[in-house]
Amino acid sequence: MKRIIIHWTAGVYYPTDYEKDHYHFLIDKDGGVHCGKYKPENNEICRVGKYAAHTGGGNTGSIGIALCAMLGFKNKTCIGKYPIVKKQFESAMKLCAQIAKKYNIAVNNQNIMTHYEFGIKHPKTTSAGKIDIIYLPPYPWVSKDEVGSFIRSKIKWYSLNGE
Repeated sequence: MKRIIIHWTAGVYYPTDYEKDHYHFLIDKDGGVHCGKYKPENNEICRVGKYAAHTGGGNTGSIGIALCAMLGFKNKTCIGKYPIVKKQFESAMKLCAQIAKKYNIAVNNQNIMTHYEFGIKHPKTTSAGKIDIIYLPPYPWVSKDEVGSFIRSKIKWYSLNGE
C-alpha cells in the first residue's frame, strides 16, 4: 500500500453498509473504528467489485479512511446537522498513524492526503472538485488549503506519541 486518502462520508454519524463498501475504515461520532467490507490489500490491484472504491482515479494502492459525518455541509457557515466532532477526528488521526506505521507509509503530502487534495493533484480524474475534507468543525481556524497539512501534523504527533 502506498498512500492513505482521508474522506468524510457526507452522511450521518455511523456507517451504512453502502459506506462500508467504499472505505477500508470508518470512524463514528464516538471515535469508534469500523472496518469496511474490503481489506486495504484488496486495493493493491483493483478488480471490479472486489475493492473499496473511495477515490476516483486513485484507488490502486490507496487506503480509504472516512469520518462518518458532514451530511448537509454547504460551507463553513452552513455545516449541516452532522459536523465532524473532535473525538472522532482525533481517533481518525490516531488510526492513520497506526496504519501508516503498519504499511510503512511516510507521512507527507504525497502519501497521506485528503480527497480534496487528491482531486487538485489529479484534475483529470473524477476526484477533481471533491470537497472532502475542506473544513474541520472542531478546528474552524484551519483554512481549506491548510486542512491537509494540519491532518499530517496530527498524524505525525500520534506517530511520535503513540497515544
